[in-house]
Amino acid sequence: MIARTWRGWASPAAADEYEHHYETEAAKHLHQVPGFRGAHLLRRNDGDEVTFTSITFFSSMNDVRAFAGDDPEQAVVEEDARRALTRWDERVTHHDVAADLWPRPA
Repeated sequence: MIARTWRGWASPAAADEYEHHYETEAAKHLHQVPGFRGAHLLRRNDGDEVTFTSITFFSSMNDVRAFAGDDPEQAVVEEDARRALTRWDERVTHHDVAADLWPRPA
């Protein structure tokens, strides 16, 4: 499995707008990508700005390319997200998931 990580920053006033975009529009787009395995959006209040870290999971780099195109390290930032964010990483990183530890259901 591949983890794709990316960061974006928003003003505190626009942070909820970006989070809503991620949970709705971005989620809808991601769920249509073959090989999409889930995502986490991390949020950190840093005083005068809010940092978001997105970690999306795909089965393979081919699935990442189905999402991101021919240059898989290029960030995919939709227009609504661009309006809510003040800045963002133009490039993303990819990592092989070496361990996947989650509590087992009781």
